[in-house]
Amino acid sequence: MTALVLKPNPLQDRATSLLLASGSAARKRLLENAGLAFGIVRPEVDEHAIREQAHARGCSTDDTALELAIAKALAGAADSTALVIGSDQMLSCEGQWYDKPPTLEQAARQLQALRGRTHTLHTAVVLCQGGLVVWQHVEQAHLSMRAFSDSFLEQYLALEAEACLSCVGAYRLEGPGLLLFEQVRGDSFSIQGLPLLALVAALRDMKVLMT
Repeated sequence: MTALVLKPNPLQDRATSLLLASGSAARKRLLENAGLAFGIVRPEVDEHAIREQAHARGCSTDDTALELAIAKALAGAADSTALVIGSDQMLSCEGQWYDKPPTLEQAARQLQALRGRTHTLHTAVVLCQGGLVVWQHVEQAHLSMRAFSDSFLEQYLALEAEACLSCVGAYRLEGPGLLLFEQVRGDSFSIQGLPLLALVAALRDMKVLMT
């Protein structure tokens, strides 16, 4: 199903339909804030299977994030004339991959494991059209969590509740999750789930956005 978002943007080519293949509220918000006119499709992709297969093949975290982004974009490309945005984000820490926690208990265990350590967010974005990948990009951000107390963690999870379960790191850096960190190195848009500056540069190169 496709939902149209925003009125036409005079800085955007009306002849090219732009679709976001994602159910992520954060990615939708980032594109909306940039003023882009786009539709939304929610592709059905077995992300767990893709990650497991990529891990078995020895793929890097960057390459796995790209595979997931491509799978989403291709699955959402029912309209062959549209330019489809696919994106995915993975978290790695000292060789271990982390996923979105399914419960607050798992979120607590994940944050305890990341506490006092530096982890990497690998955020991939692709553009597909006519069943082909026409552009792809991956960015990394490095985030160092402080050695927060167990009582802080308990209060943080009570404050964020289920909101943190939609994030691969169990935190929203644009929200109270910021208080978990002592240092953040990387692009804020990518950390939120979409390498927006790289994406809009690609759209300008493709004449979808005015130069």
